[in-house]
Amino acid sequence: MNDDQKKVLEGLPKIDFLLEDIRIQVLIRQYTKNRVVEELRKYIKTVRSSILQQDHPVASYDDIVDTFVEKAEALLPQNLRKAINGTGIVIHEGLGRAPLAETALEACREAGSHYCTLEISREAGMPADRLVHVQDLLKRLTGAEAVLVVNNNAAALLLVLNTMAGGKDIFIAREELVETASGFRILDVIKTSGAKAVEVGATNKSSVEDFRHVLKPDSDLILRVHHSNYQIAGATERIPLPDLMILAHEARVPVVCDLGSGALVNLSRWGLAHEPTVQEVLIHGVDVVCFSGDELLGGSQCGIILGHKEIIDRLKQNHLYRALRCGKTTLTLLEATLRLFLDEASLLESHPVMHMLTESPDLIKRRCRSLKRRLEDIIGDRGYLKIQEERSRVGTDTLATETLPSWALAVHIVGLSPKELDTWLRSCNPPIFGRMDEHKYLLDCRTIRHDEFDDVVKSFSQILDRRPGEITPDTQETEEAVNDLIREMQSNDHSIGKNHA
Repeated sequence: MNDDQKKVLEGLPKIDFLLEDIRIQVLIRQYTKNRVVEELRKYIKTVRSSILQQDHPVASYDDIVDTFVEKAEALLPQNLRKAINGTGIVIHEGLGRAPLAETALEACREAGSHYCTLEISREAGMPADRLVHVQDLLKRLTGAEAVLVVNNNAAALLLVLNTMAGGKDIFIAREELVETASGFRILDVIKTSGAKAVEVGATNKSSVEDFRHVLKPDSDLILRVHHSNYQIAGATERIPLPDLMILAHEARVPVVCDLGSGALVNLSRWGLAHEPTVQEVLIHGVDVVCFSGDELLGGSQCGIILGHKEIIDRLKQNHLYRALRCGKTTLTLLEATLRLFLDEASLLESHPVMHMLTESPDLIKRRCRSLKRRLEDIIGDRGYLKIQEERSRVGTDTLATETLPSWALAVHIVGLSPKELDTWLRSCNPPIFGRMDEHKYLLDCRTIRHDEFDDVVKSFSQILDRRPGEITPDTQETEEAVNDLIREMQSNDHSIGKNHA
């Protein structure tokens, strides 16, 4: 070690001193002190080793801190994080399904940062049922007689079937033995519940007579399941729910209905396909209905069970309920979300999912233009931008085939294929998820909020500021494909570079 190296090493800041720096303090709040100290020691050790090998330039204190902060994203990864959804899929399974309302988040912060009245009565000071916070709201919104909430809809169905038909037969139309996009199979849940599935009718048709032939007075249970992520076309027939209920009442057989997403409002009022509402199903006399709390309802992940009080009371006595019940966070978010449905006049603005599902294509196009202008200033002549009509997707299993008119920004960066651009954007903080269409990378603006534009612009800026050697063309992106893309983007009065649409 020479004198210059020794001097540089002696000048390296101590860990205790670094911990007082405001930039390091920010990391401590995000990742905890112990973790930051551990990574700081490794980083300083690496710097010392580089100095001894004479391949580390003399760096100022600020350079050392800034470099560590820049590397912190890789050194101290936080896997579950905010993401930007440019896919156009409103209820996205992989991206956490439904974004929560601001009022729900504020209620959760308030209850979660203090003790809360989860299972205690303010009036009597005595233990109380934790469901008291949501049951009156659900009764008021749906007309249900009694309420139960568990941790997701699969748990809800499992609890219901195990309680009502464990060891018995469950009659279900063949067309309803569905599997969801996440691999959840109705048949497996029936088996796990301890019941036996009795398939009725054909794959594409089931009739009242089909059920009449197999049902006997006081027979076990009929299960009706909403078609999930598929449609049967052609020669099809499905029993209308009112007709099924007449038959069930004649045979004195209880009916359970799994609604999946569970709409609380009639979506056809805003041009979407009609989705049977919870209220409609209960009016027909179904004994029990269950549905998800984090899809069309737009709340936290949970399974909501509504039905006759006698049945709900039996569910509460099942030992499985203790294992499947929800905690304070879920119930706080659910209560605040349900309150939004009490005021339909403001629902579309206060409820993120309802807002995105019903937003006018003209407003989406306007937001798309705004993002395009922001990105043009960053990309310049290093890429091409085009606004184009697209179809967004609702995304939930029960409306899997439903699409919505939308507008997307097609983005091409010179030297990057759509696949490579997708990889780069997913590696940013926050990660950005778009979709690819032939030779284009698309950002659907139905699911990108205006307050997320800064993050999108920052991410593109970081990608373009990379060293030239770090961005290399994909060999599969042929010169012909690039030229076709440029010609297409030049057409229809759309812009290249800084020409506005």
